[in-house]
Amino acid sequence: MADRTASASWQGDLFEGSGMVSAVSSGLFTEAGVTWASRTAEPGGLTSPEELLASAHAACFCMALSNELSSRGHPPARLDVQATCTFVPGTGITTMALDVTAAVPGVDEAAFREGLDAAEGSCPMSGALRGNVAIHITGTLG
Repeated sequence: MADRTASASWQGDLFEGSGMVSAVSSGLFTEAGVTWASRTAEPGGLTSPEELLASAHAACFCMALSNELSSRGHPPARLDVQATCTFVPGTGITTMALDVTAAVPGVDEAAFREGLDAAEGSCPMSGALRGNVAIHITGTLG
């Protein structure tokens, strides 16, 4: 079992206020700014819960896909995942789109697709979102 901790603070009302998030366990970032505007309009150098969720999902999916491909005899040379989390004010998070680019020596398109499908099923972040958020995965061998 592994616990990881992050923290957040907020001052003011939702629309004019501001907050900060920190990665407590790793210390990798502290006091990263967040506002309603960074969530719903342009980031302006600040982050948002959706950006943090997208980065977590991208990292998790890379690990899951690496495992699925490797267990099928095709360890990847490189995996790149760009995750886009869509937030609609008044509705919530509606979509997570994962765009995968992979360099996998010796794998054909069918085996790559099999790995993608299996990774969607085994990725813990996908599992946490499944049933609540539409997950769309595209993949390119390159």
